[in-house]
Amino acid sequence: MRLGMVTYQMGHDLDVDGLIALCQAAGLEGVELRTTHRHGVEVSLTPRERGEVRRRFEDAGVAIAGLGSAFEFHATDPQEVRRNIEAAKAYAQLAADVGAPGIKVRPNGLPEGTAPERTYGQIGRAWAEVAAAGADVGVEVRMEVHGAKTQEPRHFLQILAHADHPNAKVCWNSNPTDMDETGDIGAFFEATADRIGLVHITEIGRPQYPWADLFGRLQRMGYAGFCLAEIAHNPEPERFMRYYRTLYDLYLQVTQGAQGRRAGGTTARGSRMLSD
Repeated sequence: MRLGMVTYQMGHDLDVDGLIALCQAAGLEGVELRTTHRHGVEVSLTPRERGEVRRRFEDAGVAIAGLGSAFEFHATDPQEVRRNIEAAKAYAQLAADVGAPGIKVRPNGLPEGTAPERTYGQIGRAWAEVAAAGADVGVEVRMEVHGAKTQEPRHFLQILAHADHPNAKVCWNSNPTDMDETGDIGAFFEATADRIGLVHITEIGRPQYPWADLFGRLQRMGYAGFCLAEIAHNPEPERFMRYYRTLYDLYLQVTQGAQGRRAGGTTARGSRMLSD
C-alpha cells in the first residue's frame, strides 16, 4: 500500500513543481490531481504539454496516482448526462497521456422527484460506458463513494450492480456512512472489496473512523494501490504531512504485527495438534 494525497484541499493552490516538492519532502509517493486547481492538468493541454507533465513527475519519482474529476451522471437531463460521459472519456485520455492509471468520477445525490431505481441504473450504465472507454487506453474509472444518499451503502451498491464492466472500479472514500449501527465497516467493505481501485483517507489522527480495521482489511486482501490523504489545508503543509506519513506507517506496522501474531498462533496450535 502506498501513501499519497489528493489536491482537493491540501495542495489546491500549488503548481506542479510545488506539488512535487511537497510530496518529496513529506515522503508521499503519489498525488491525485484534482481538476480546476492551480496545477492545471486539464484536457486543454496540448500533446506536448501532456508529455511534459508526465516527464516532470516521472523524473521526480512521484506518481500521478489518478486524476480527480467532478463528472457525475445523476442529472435528470439526458443531454447533461451525455456531456458528462463524453467529457469523462476525454479525461481518461488525458490520464493516459500524463501517465495516470485512473480517473475519479462520482455520483452526487439522487434527484428529487425521480425514482431512485431509475437513477441507480442511469449512473451505473454511464459509469460502465466510461469504464469501457477507459479500458481502451489503460485507465481505470473509479467511482467515488460520494454524495448525499448515494454514499450510503444501500444506494451505492445498487449503482455498482449496474456497472457491469471489469474496469469500473470503486474509490473507497472513508465516509461515516460506511459504518453500520455498531460502527463496523465490514459489510460494506466486503461487498465492494473486489472492485476497490483507490482509497481516500481523511484525518487518521482522529478516532471517528475505524482506521486500523480499514488498513488491516486492505492488507489482508492484498491491496497494493494508493491510500490518498484528503484533508483540509494546513498552513504548514510539509510539516503536517510528515506527521501524517509517520502516523500512517505506524498504523500499518501495528496491523501487520497483529496479523502476524494471529497467523503465528494458528501455526503453533496446528503444530501441537499434529504432534499430539
